[in-house]
Amino acid sequence: MAFLILVFITSFFVVLLSTPSLIKVAILKRLFDAPGDTRKIHSRMIPTIGGIIIFAGTIFSFSLWFPNEYINDGTLLMRAIDDYKFIVSTVLVMFFVGVKDDIIGTAPVKKLVAHVLVGMVLILMADIRIISMHGIFGIEVLPHWASVFLSLFTYIVVVNAMNLIDGVDGLAGGVGFIVATAFGGWFSLAGDPVMACLGFALSGSLLGFLFFNFSPAKIFMGDSGSLTIGLIISILAIKLINYDVTTIQNDFIIHVSKPIFAMAVLVYPLVDTLRIFIYRAVRGVSPFSADRNHLHHRLIDIGCSHKKTVLLIYTVNLLIIGLTLSFSFLDANYTFFIVGGTALLIAQIPFFIKKVKNRSANDK
Repeated sequence: MAFLILVFITSFFVVLLSTPSLIKVAILKRLFDAPGDTRKIHSRMIPTIGGIIIFAGTIFSFSLWFPNEYINDGTLLMRAIDDYKFIVSTVLVMFFVGVKDDIIGTAPVKKLVAHVLVGMVLILMADIRIISMHGIFGIEVLPHWASVFLSLFTYIVVVNAMNLIDGVDGLAGGVGFIVATAFGGWFSLAGDPVMACLGFALSGSLLGFLFFNFSPAKIFMGDSGSLTIGLIISILAIKLINYDVTTIQNDFIIHVSKPIFAMAVLVYPLVDTLRIFIYRAVRGVSPFSADRNHLHHRLIDIGCSHKKTVLLIYTVNLLIIGLTLSFSFLDANYTFFIVGGTALLIAQIPFFIKKVKNRSANDK
């Protein structure tokens, strides 16, 4: 699928060449994030509407290079066109929810309502939902009600997970790039040009954006970016989990458990979100409240710079993906516990280091 190079390059250069102008406009219109909040790490005015250009680059490239000529079967082509229609329309809704939040703010309840509405459109109208667990915990095909509930839960969790990790320069953009590239590569190997096109359109946009968002950041993606990225990634993840293995001819990916691969690719946002929700629930705090208890904040607290923090997280994310692929010969349940246990163990390292430092300081 050589056209995927064009998809990637198009979105990359749209974002790379357009972002400087967006930064100027944001500064002129005073659309920036001011320092002062205790949970904010930056100490200067930084524009917060970078999601506009991520959205534009991704949708432009996806639409421009939509691979209808690569689909020979009429039924599959109609299905692909339907997917395009629902994906673009729902991403558009989520994008504007984020834009509103970036400019004037949006109550968490209203954002949650938007998540549910968008999720239900994708589940009930587009039929993009998880229908099987592929043997994990002995579960195969899910009842319809369970499929709807699990799919909606997945949409909400993944979208909010990408939003929650957007707390350090280059973190959400870099993790999003890794995730989109991994999913795009998987679909390319599986022979699905439409989802591969969507994945590489997003990854190209995010790589271009990282030139301006990596520490020290010149612009933030804001909710318009993180919500857009989260929704596209959740669609790619669910599409991957549901992919018909009988059509896969690639010997490498056919043996990889699809649900576990999807979770491994999304390991950092999922682990951090799970940990932070449990942390807040135990303390009786709203799971949607903001604080400095994320893993990336803990890494900074133990002395890591922004650059070192995000590079460590990128590395761990890639290692977990590699570990999943390495254990693809095992039963899915064994792989799940090995990969999940490893991820949770690594997540505790910053807290262990912090505890050791505190103990050493108290002993002095």
